[in-house]
Amino acid sequence: MTDPIEIRGSVDLPARREDVVLRTDDGLELVGELALPQAAQPVGTLLFLHPLPTAGGFMDSHIVRKSSGRLPALADLVVLRFNFRGVSSPRGTSQGSFGEGVDERHDLGAALRFVAERGLPTPWLVGWSFGTEVLLKHGRDADIAGAILLSPPLHRTSDAELARWRDFPHPLVALVPEHDDFLKPAEAAERFAIVPNLELVAVEAAKHLWVGEKQTSRVLSEIVQRVNPAALPLPTEWPPPAT
Repeated sequence: MTDPIEIRGSVDLPARREDVVLRTDDGLELVGELALPQAAQPVGTLLFLHPLPTAGGFMDSHIVRKSSGRLPALADLVVLRFNFRGVSSPRGTSQGSFGEGVDERHDLGAALRFVAERGLPTPWLVGWSFGTEVLLKHGRDADIAGAILLSPPLHRTSDAELARWRDFPHPLVALVPEHDDFLKPAEAAERFAIVPNLELVAVEAAKHLWVGEKQTSRVLSEIVQRVNPAALPLPTEWPPPAT
């Protein structure tokens, strides 16, 4: 019997992983990966929208990558991640070019269609930084169970777009780092005041990029708390200790 491994960094825990191609309604092919629990029936699906491509964001941005590497095994969740149009990663390059958060509506639509066509359960949108802008602009009317915003900058999101979420009938959560470079908790509370149904979580000692295992664990735990709370607390080693 092998010794347990510590769960940290970019460890890949057991999962069924599949390279996928998403096809947009404006004729592009986007590269991505689907990760499913190895044996268990999945209880939910996380559809990740990655940070700003022009600042190095892609489907391997570390919170997205670690969610895919850990949560199928630790929380019985499906994770779909992909490169927005014009973005490259080791998985490959998505066709097209950066659309300033506007043309990416087609990318989100392609991902949502894929989730529906595959019959993946209980889909949640999870956006990080630029990904939250795409989510807030284009995700309001999607058939989803909830939405989670990580480090929302609200640069490209108008008050009118925010206001459309005030009657969103499902959970809407924003994790805002105490030391965020773009939108700190007090500022976020002001901007999100027009969305009183949003749950604002101020995360102490955190920064925009959620660097470090402590902050990674906090983000993943906050996500699991909303989507499959029965899986908490998340184990810190694999295989988990016998209960």
